[in-house]
Amino acid sequence: MILTLPLITLWGYKEIQGQFTQPQAILVLGGSTKKLEREKFTADFARKHPNLPIWISGGSPPTVTRKVFAKAGIHHQRLHLDYRANNTVENFTTLVDELEKNNIKSVYLITSDYHMRRAKVIGEIVLGSRGITFKPVSVPSSSSQPEPIGKSIRDGVRSLVWVATGYTGGDDLPDKN
Repeated sequence: MILTLPLITLWGYKEIQGQFTQPQAILVLGGSTKKLEREKFTADFARKHPNLPIWISGGSPPTVTRKVFAKAGIHHQRLHLDYRANNTVENFTTLVDELEKNNIKSVYLITSDYHMRRAKVIGEIVLGSRGITFKPVSVPSSSSQPEPIGKSIRDGVRSLVWVATGYTGGDDLPDKN
């Protein structure tokens, strides 16, 4: 019970802070290379936020992604495409230093609705380790349920290990978003 109050207080503080912090960029966790759901959703979202740079980790091949954004009228200079990640934890760990170098303190985090719980856990740990907040924006999908909670727990632990050691533990984890 003694630990519960500080955790609730921290959570409340972060929720309030998130309401007043205006995102400075869009961070997209790339998904299926066949459906382009996240890219198309983000292109539409980016039209409504014309001054924000767009960071995409993984997803469809660069030429395909660029076409989606060009068709939506998004200038290519807003796009920052990164394909180093092999799994969801690495989607964050490969870009967090770039975000920090660009003095980005808050992002819109875009991923599929079924994937958002795990992304939020990882984001709180990895982005939070650099003082970066996020506002989740879910892409509707055909999946009726979120991913199993075990994936969120596993990747939360992997994120904590990364914060402590710099190692993601994902070299042998097949975990495409």
